[in-house]
Parts: sequence; C-alpha cells; structure tokens
Amino acid sequence: MIDRFKAFVDSYQKSPNYKPPLGFGIARIDRGQLTGNVLCATYPLLNWSHENLGSYAVFMHALNPENQISISESECVYGIDEGFIYKALELYTPFLNEAIQNKTNHKNIQAVLELKKALDTGRLRDESGRFLFHFVALFKDTKCQSVETAYLKLLALSLGKAELRSLVLDGIFGLLQNVAWSGNRPYELAWLRENEIALKMQGLYPCIDFVDKFPRYLMQVIPQYDNIRLLDTAKTRFGAYLGNGGYTQMPGASYVNFNAGALGACMNEGRISSSVIIGEGTDIGGGASILGVLSGGNSAPISIGKNCLLGVNSSTGISLGDGCIVDGGIAVLAGTIFAITESEAKKIAQINTEFAIHSDGLYKGKDLSGKNGLHFRQESTSGKMIAFRSNRKIELNTALH
Repeated sequence: MIDRFKAFVDSYQKSPNYKPPLGFGIARIDRGQLTGNVLCATYPLLNWSHENLGSYAVFMHALNPENQISISESECVYGIDEGFIYKALELYTPFLNEAIQNKTNHKNIQAVLELKKALDTGRLRDESGRFLFHFVALFKDTKCQSVETAYLKLLALSLGKAELRSLVLDGIFGLLQNVAWSGNRPYELAWLRENEIALKMQGLYPCIDFVDKFPRYLMQVIPQYDNIRLLDTAKTRFGAYLGNGGYTQMPGASYVNFNAGALGACMNEGRISSSVIIGEGTDIGGGASILGVLSGGNSAPISIGKNCLLGVNSSTGISLGDGCIVDGGIAVLAGTIFAITESEAKKIAQINTEFAIHSDGLYKGKDLSGKNGLHFRQESTSGKMIAFRSNRKIELNTALH
C-alpha cells in the first residue's frame, strides 16, 4: 500500500504540469458579514519549501477544477468540497490507522479528518453556500494576490519557516481589510455600523478587542518553545518571529511588528518596529525604540547584533553590531555626530576591519552602522555625543530565559 502511494507521488511529480510549491495548506476562512469578502485565513498547518510533498500531490489530485477561486503563475486558491475529502482519504489509506491512533502523526491527514467531521456536521459551507475551507498553494514569492496567500506568508515568518525580510510583502495592506476583532473573529466595520442599534438593543454587540488589518500573534501562532513569554497579547503582531526559545516580552511600551523579531533569547521592554531583526542575547530597555521602515522615510532595515543593550527610552536608527550599548535616553541616528578619541578609535578598528579612523575624530551615525563593540553615550556636562569601545559584557538574566 505504501509503495503504491509512493508510486502515485512520483508519477504526479513527473507529470508535465507539475509546479513545485513554495508553500501550501488548508485554511479556514472568515468572511465579511456584509460583503462576503475574505477577511481572515487560519492555517492549522503550514507546509513550506520541500515539506510534505506527498500531501501536496494528494491535495492537488483531489481538487475539483470547478471549485477554482483564483489561479495565477504565482498562486492558486480552491474551495474544498466533499469530493476533495473522500479522494484525499482514499489516497491516504496506508497511513489512516496511524493518524487516527495518534493525533501528532501525519498532520495533513489530521486536517483532512477534521474536514470530514465538518462535512458530517454540515459545516463545510456557510449559510450562503460558500466554501468555509480553501486549499491554497504558493508557487512563487511575488506580490500577494489574495488574502489567503498574505496570511500564508505571515505565518511562514512567525513560524520561522521563512527568514525575516526574505518574503515579498508588497501590497499586503491593500489586500487586508481593516476590521474589528472580537476574540478570533473579524467583523466588518460597515456591518457593525449598519446593525449597531439592533445588536446593542438585543445584547449581541460583540466585545471589540482591537481594530486592525492584522490579527495578533497569539491568535494564529502557538509559541514553539515553552520558554517564550508574552505578557500582553496586544504587544506582538502576526508575522513577527520570536526566535528559538528564551524570548521574553514584558508589558508596557514593548511591541513587535510584523516581519520583525528576535533570533534567539532576548529581553524586550521596547519597540521592535517592522523589518527590525534582533540578535540573540540582546536586552531592549523599557521604552527603547528601533526605527522601522513602514513610515518616516527610513528605507534601510535595521539589524541589532548579539548581546547588545539598548538603554531605557533610547532611540536607535542605525544597525548595531555585536556587543554594543546605547545609553538610556539618547538617540543614535544616521545623522547624529559622535566624537571618538584617537585611542578609542584604534580599539574599535581592532575588531572592525572596515572601520576608517577620521582625523578630526568626528563620525556620523551612518559611519558607525553595523560596527561591533561600540558604546554610545552623551556627556552629562557638555551634552556632546560620544562613542567608545565598549568594555562591558551584556548577559541576560538566566533565571528569566
């Protein structure tokens, strides 16, 4: 039976119309109450790159061409019907017993078994007969053409299956509608306005948690490591990545935007803006802000190295190498002028081969971008901005991480 399945997969992959996927999965769809537009796509499982190509063959074979919702060179979306479920289960026959006996095995089969439950209880379509579940495949990383692939890419980033800043997210704000989120359910704002009186009079007005195009991280992602701590669900946006364990995000001014995050253990009490990447072992102090790329004219994504310290209420607008310190309350920006003595400049040059010593001892922030071992400070007596070779080792509290 297994050999037969392998032969089927091999035959499918050798067919002339075969298109290898960048990512694929089955998504549950939430639609607008007024327009019926797709507002949210929730994937119980994301298959990325070369993962589970056997299941990809099964799903593509099981699709009904008549249920095509959209298709292009870069992606496709199909509605899932009864025929899809039965065809997929038939092809999965060699593995069904294992999947039924252990819910952690064969996760794509687990998703199809849940579809079968939805079919049996009449929950495969909504009241208007529209598909509640879509099969989605992404073939090329180009500008997203559907809400479904936008969510697929954001999930790939949050799960670490795609590296931060590696995916094309252009146009994603135009695809996603600004909606009111109540729990995990999105509501169209126009529908709420139209029905406000009736909903409030009948005691059915939903508790609105926030209004945004994006859901929150924890609405779509279970942290992959037990020692990732998020003390406020509002502080992390879907599409953020929180590393491989040991990340701690405190409440207050802390925040992580989409396509941004930490690569390892990190303490965050500040703002990690869009496209910012934080190295392992770095401590972002309370209220510290790192410049993002969504607005304000900055187009160069910022990276902060390993074992850095960003002091309370500091602002960082350049990239930092490893072992850097920004004192509390100061702004380290591309145009900020820092004075570095000749002796300190020589120390900095010893660990940064591309560091050029200036005869006047003055350096713009952009000259110091990405350099290792720098300590940025403002002299309290003169107000002069200075930098020097850091002599302090930054270590996180191991009890917290």
